[in-house]
Amino acid sequence: MEKPAAAPTKIKLSITDQLAVERTHLANERTFLSYFRTSLALLAGGVTILRLDVLSRIEPWGYVFLVIAPIVLSIGLWRFFAVKKRIREHTLTE
Repeated sequence: MEKPAAAPTKIKLSITDQLAVERTHLANERTFLSYFRTSLALLAGGVTILRLDVLSRIEPWGYVFLVIAPIVLSIGLWRFFAVKKRIREHTLTE
């Protein structure tokens, strides 16, 4: 019979470590915003290509951009919450 996993011990972080954790949180948010900005640019580019008659030769690219935009946003959201969870797991503080 397996023993239940022991609860992780809580430790008090030094001010340097607390600041490092905050920088990691901010970096995670910046990365998510980059994914969001890229998704928005792809969406805007796709709509622009589809709406302008001058760009009718590259109309298929407009549809490609419209399909890729939500995929990029989904990847960004998934990554944001996965990293947030890992940060929380590795920084158990009192």
